[in-house]
Amino acid sequence: MADGNGERIGLIGTGRMGRPMAERLLDAGYSLVVFDTNEEAVQPLAARGAVVATSALDVANNAATVLASLPTPDIVRRAIIGPDGALQGLRIRYFVDLSSSGAAAAVELAAALGARGIESLDAPVSGGVAGARAGKLTVMASGPRKAYDTLQPLLAHLGRVLFVGAKPGLGQTLKLLNNLMSATAIAITSEAMAMGVKAGLDPNVMLDVLNTSSGRNSATQDKFPKHVLTRGFDFGFSAGLSFKDVRLCLDEAEALGVPMVVGSVVRQLLSITCNTYGFDTDCTSLARVVESWSGCEIAAAAPGDST
Repeated sequence: MADGNGERIGLIGTGRMGRPMAERLLDAGYSLVVFDTNEEAVQPLAARGAVVATSALDVANNAATVLASLPTPDIVRRAIIGPDGALQGLRIRYFVDLSSSGAAAAVELAAALGARGIESLDAPVSGGVAGARAGKLTVMASGPRKAYDTLQPLLAHLGRVLFVGAKPGLGQTLKLLNNLMSATAIAITSEAMAMGVKAGLDPNVMLDVLNTSSGRNSATQDKFPKHVLTRGFDFGFSAGLSFKDVRLCLDEAEALGVPMVVGSVVRQLLSITCNTYGFDTDCTSLARVVESWSGCEIAAAAPGDST
C-alpha cells in the first residue's frame, strides 16, 4: 500500500518513538523509506522491507509524504529546512512533524515549507513507547484543514488523531502543556509519597487511597506503581527530554505573557535531576532527587515485611 499520491511514506528518525510508529505503518501495509543518523536504528525496519535512505533529503526525494520523529527543535530544523534538508526534496508534498519541537519551530517550518508549495502539519504525539507500539497514541494535529483531512487516515494508524486548529504550532503548544502537567504530577507525587513514607505509611496503601481519591494523577496511577516502587525507574521517557519540553513550554508562556510559577519549579527540579543522574536518566528519577533530600526511599515493602 502506498500513500494517496502513489508514493512511499517517508520517515526521518527511527529512535524510541519513531521505530514503533514505523512498525505500525508497516503492519498496515505501507511502503516506507526511512532515515536515521544512527545506522543501527534503521536495520530492524530494513529487515521488514523498508528502504533505507542516505539522508533526510534522500527521503524527500523518494516520498511525497514525509514524517519526522526527532528529539529537539534544532535537529528538526536541520533535517527539514537546513542545508540539504527535506525541504529541497523532489517529491515531498506533505510534511508532518511528530516531534515535540515547540510552536516557534512549527511556525518557522510551515512558512519555509509553504514557500515551496509543501503543506505541513505539526502533529506531536503523546502516549510513550507503549502507546506507539500499540497504536494508541494521541496525535495533536494543527495546520491546514485540507492537509489534515488528506493525512488523517495515515496518522490514524498511530492512534487517536485530533485536529486542534488551523494555526501552525497549536498542536505543539498543546503537547508541551500536556508534558508540563505530566512532569508536574511526578514532582508533586514525589514530595507527597516521600512525606508519607517518612511518616510511616506504606506506599502501596498510599497509592490505593490516592487512586480512588481526588489526588490521583498519571504519576500515582502509572509511573509510581510500575516504575518507582519497583525501583526500575524505567518509564521510557528521559529526564533530558522532559526538561527540554518543560523549558520550551515556559519559553512560550513567557512570550504569551502567562506566568508559570509552578512550572518554573518543575523545570528546576528536572534540571537538578538531569545534572545529578544524567540527561538520559528516566524522568521518574525526579523521585530519586526528592528521596535523597528527604532521607527515605519510596519503595514497595519486601514480601513478608509487616511494617
